[in-house]
Amino acid sequence: MSEVNSGERVGGWTRFVTARPRLALLAALVITALAVFAGSGVADRMGSGGWTAPDAESTYATKALEREFPASQPNLLLLVHSGGASVDDPAVAAEAARLTERLAAEEGVTGVGSYWQGKSPALRSEDGHEALVAARIEGEEKAAGEILDRIAPAYRGEHGPVVVSVGGPVAVQHDMQTIIEEDLLRAELIALPVTLVLLVMVFGSAVAALLPLGVGIVAILGTNAVLRGITEFTDVSVFAQNLTTALGLGLAIDYALFIVRRFREELNAGADTRAAIGTTLRTAGRTVLFSALTVAVSLAAMLVFPQYFLRSFAYAGIAVVLLAAAAALILLPAALMLLGPRVNSLDLRRLLRRRRGATAAADASTAPGTASGEDTGPGKDTAPGTASGKDTAPGGDTGPGARWGRFAELVMRRAPVFAVLTTVGLVLLGLPFLGVKFGTADHRQLPATAESRVVQEHIQHGFPGNPGGGLEVLAEGPATPAQYEDFRARVAALDGVRRVDGPLTAENTAYFEVLPDGESVGQDAQHLVRDLRAVPAPFDTSVTGTAAALVDSQDAIADRLPWAVGIIAVVTLLLVFLLTGSVLIPLQAVVLNALSLTAMFGAVVWVFQDGHLSGLLAFTSTGDIETTLPVLMFCVAFGLSMDYGVFLLSRIKEEYDRTGEHEHAVTFGLRHTGGLITAAAVILAVVMVAIGTSRVTNTKMLGLGIALAVLMDAMVVRSLLVPAVMKVMGRATWWAPAPLRAFHRRFGLSEGEPAPAVSPHSRPAEELPGGAPGDMSGGAPGDVPGGASEEIPEEGGGQGRDKIAAGA
Repeated sequence: MSEVNSGERVGGWTRFVTARPRLALLAALVITALAVFAGSGVADRMGSGGWTAPDAESTYATKALEREFPASQPNLLLLVHSGGASVDDPAVAAEAARLTERLAAEEGVTGVGSYWQGKSPALRSEDGHEALVAARIEGEEKAAGEILDRIAPAYRGEHGPVVVSVGGPVAVQHDMQTIIEEDLLRAELIALPVTLVLLVMVFGSAVAALLPLGVGIVAILGTNAVLRGITEFTDVSVFAQNLTTALGLGLAIDYALFIVRRFREELNAGADTRAAIGTTLRTAGRTVLFSALTVAVSLAAMLVFPQYFLRSFAYAGIAVVLLAAAAALILLPAALMLLGPRVNSLDLRRLLRRRRGATAAADASTAPGTASGEDTGPGKDTAPGTASGKDTAPGGDTGPGARWGRFAELVMRRAPVFAVLTTVGLVLLGLPFLGVKFGTADHRQLPATAESRVVQEHIQHGFPGNPGGGLEVLAEGPATPAQYEDFRARVAALDGVRRVDGPLTAENTAYFEVLPDGESVGQDAQHLVRDLRAVPAPFDTSVTGTAAALVDSQDAIADRLPWAVGIIAVVTLLLVFLLTGSVLIPLQAVVLNALSLTAMFGAVVWVFQDGHLSGLLAFTSTGDIETTLPVLMFCVAFGLSMDYGVFLLSRIKEEYDRTGEHEHAVTFGLRHTGGLITAAAVILAVVMVAIGTSRVTNTKMLGLGIALAVLMDAMVVRSLLVPAVMKVMGRATWWAPAPLRAFHRRFGLSEGEPAPAVSPHSRPAEELPGGAPGDMSGGAPGDVPGGASEEIPEEGGGQGRDKIAAGA
């Protein structure tokens, strides 16, 4: 290729990112170092709650009760075990009294009470060997956690005749945060080396394999710094760090895979380094940009929900997606500019190929018709259009990429059958979700050995009336004792009420405690919340408690869910239209993406709600699913599915624009991206499974569920449904009304470069001698494990040759 041609193919963005590659990488190194400093300690500033709506009635009532009646909302419980003696033993009572007085004197602790003060039966275990000291640690989650860290060691353990364990909601949240941090570190230690091995298998070159990891590390560290800044203004959930790690590695690897693979294709097609980068950025770079936008939009939809648990994932997700894309589009080209053909260095598969080649040569030397030690000479072992000596002449299509092409042809020959059977299978896998029951996160999320969980289970199963499992009714406004009593009687007459305690009164304020029959957050308790809120009273009433918070959370999600789904659908339709210029392809993409999530939702209910595989996966089934988790999993998994969908559709669109042949374009797209998408999905699934090894059930559900969704999307939807549906739709796939076609011509951004005029019946690129550059069948860049050699540049190359001609 001449220098003139190279120059014509290099655009402004390419010149910008490759003009000073060393300076760009040095600046990135400095910025990353600053991000490490800025993001240090971010986990300590995060919360472990955020499941309730801040503007809900239950949230208002809880804060009011904390202010007016601190003892009504204890979040710290000391479980005092008396050994073989009774809790009423004088020595036990004396030691418990000292602990109570000491706790009451602690700074930041209020509302301290104990069984030994009022002899309340609810604070004494049924066997008489355990009793409770209850208190309220003031402040928000972060401040309360710091106070707990300071005081808990002084109370935990043996104190004379008693043994004390620390529990309560604040301890549950603290244990959850600590365990998530530990599990995240372990997940990173698992995911990074396994990912590196898989990347080496995909790329062959150790140098190329390190590039995606570098992009991922930059994205993760940068996101931690962003989250640290956000914690200065609002609450952020500690769970968001898991998404940061998973998406940081997963998307960075996806984007880097796509860009590095296309760069190596262009090098193999004969382009020089700068021209190869230019073509890569105009093609794969645009696809990466579209992919990042679709994923970011899916995650941004969680900003419409009031719960900071969901909003936190939007903060982390948007930051990590944009940083991963920026690193892939700015830093990665700079690195490729410096490496050039050395991106193929340290090809670890070459040793295996040489070893296999030596064995084959030894066998061939004794084969009939072969002269021993015959030297084929340079250029005779690989004719144009072959790789590693494999014949890829017409009719001799071989290799992993060719297998994807033949698989696409098989699917399209029986397209209606594959479309119907695959759709029915996915729907059947999702049927368990029809029986979903929504609940709230509690101590059972923690491993069975966690101290706060042990305390809570002792209270739940050993104490009468399940302390802390009731509902509180806040009454505000002037009222007489008779009016309070009348209201109390009306509440006691409601179905599902076991007992009503109170009222406790202050100036123009009172509260009642209502103990429901059955489970504290079951369906009956949720119905009771609505009944309580409907009871007429001469004063203002607000209901709170675990069941009330759950009802408010469900209502908040139900109110905002149509907005979130609408945002995702509309923006996705627009972005895919801008990419393809088709009206039907965006609709197809949204529907097929939704189908790809059915297996995930069905598995979540079958495994985590119903408890199947709980022993194998080491978790305790709660019989329900935390309300916000399906929303989170939908947004994340839908975005990742669109990520792979954009990769496939962009390559199909590029080939369709070049040849005008619909079925050939579908085959070409799957042939050139099938192995890449599968490899990317497997790597992302490895990262998510590593996250899924967490000891916290919600994190385990998130990691394993999204891993399943990613694999189903890549291996079922992209491989079976997409080619089958596109075959059934035929050339109508690309239809758009004239006004929209004109809009796309002006504003659309398609992958690829202007192509020469090609007859709709032109010969497919694969049928030309030499095949298309980047064909994975010949061990071209992006070859999946087990592929052939990448050492011999491909001559000819239908698509690459056309690109060069267009640029000339």
